Amino acid sequence: MARPPEIRISHDSETWAAAAAELVYAVGQEAVRANGQFLIALSGGTTPETLYRALASPAFADRFDWSRTTFFFSDERCVPPNDPRSNYALAHKTLFTPLKITPSQVYRMAGESRNPEAAAHEYEQQLRLATKTSPSAQPSLDLILLGLGEDGHTASLFPGSPALRDNQRMIAVTQSPKDPPTRLTMTLGVINQASVILFLVAGAGKAGVVRAILDSKTEAERQLPAALVEPEGGRLIWFLDQAAASELPRHQQRTSA
Repeated sequence: MARPPEIRISHDSETWAAAAAELVYAVGQEAVRANGQFLIALSGGTTPETLYRALASPAFADRFDWSRTTFFFSDERCVPPNDPRSNYALAHKTLFTPLKITPSQVYRMAGESRNPEAAAHEYEQQLRLATKTSPSAQPSLDLILLGLGEDGHTASLFPGSPALRDNQRMIAVTQSPKDPPTRLTMTLGVINQASVILFLVAGAGKAGVVRAILDSKTEAERQLPAALVEPEGGRLIWFLDQAAASELPRHQQRTSA
């Protein structure tokens, strides 16, 4: 049975970013101590950018041996890597460049490919090789960062997507209701194998869907993509700012970062 999610609420964006950075730092330190390397999958959107800038700040940049870290992506938009909408472009600008991460440490999804299905298959092979995962198993990353859409989507797993029921592939091609429509995404099979899954959610606009996920009352709410994230043996942690947590029941709001 999956562990209940850990909910951590911060009063402002600065505290929220520092607390999230501390968690990434702690998970990375433990992974390096146990396995000699830290395997992390990044997400896109504006919320992770706050975390990336915290990790690249003087307070954190020099505390961790980033040469032991390998970066993956939980999803990507099908655009070139220099497109402002690209998740890779955001991470490259705000995280990889400031931390002097070498190209060999980064496995990006080929969003610019004219054949998204081939790009998904290629990334799956890269993920298997990088994590030394056999063809019959799913890789186990140390940490996967996820965001949350107002419709309950996470990574690029959208409500009603066939990829939500895909138990075979690691990487799937999905369609978004927003531009750009075609996306590449990790499936729940990979996500739920992670040692730690960290949801990063901020803003009052997400309060309703946060409540729907963490205090589900209907079957429809329990079937939202983000509600299906249940790590099989790992930890599920939600980092919320006060605005995003504002519709949670009071007993859940008492948890703070």
